[in-house]
Amino acid sequence: MEKQLRARDIKLIPIGNSKGVRIPKILLQKYGLSNSISLEETDRGLLLRKKEDSKLSWEDTYKAMAHEEEDWNDFDTTLLDGLEDEKL
Repeated sequence: MEKQLRARDIKLIPIGNSKGVRIPKILLQKYGLSNSISLEETDRGLLLRKKEDSKLSWEDTYKAMAHEEEDWNDFDTTLLDGLEDEKL
């Protein structure tokens, strides 16, 4: 069974004029954290997240679209909405 950490008291570590935190190895592996993370201020406190690559590849986009199983049957209707007769 995997050990789960819900809440944990940790010390702030001095780093130059700043402070940092140490994230346990098990959490780094569990959430796939490597070199950088995203820090967000919320109403409830600070939120650390895995930094996502903001640019999807075509392959990732195709996989995400296929996973959604969208119905594209109405696509032809939007192509024939009368705008094709407009002059640019």
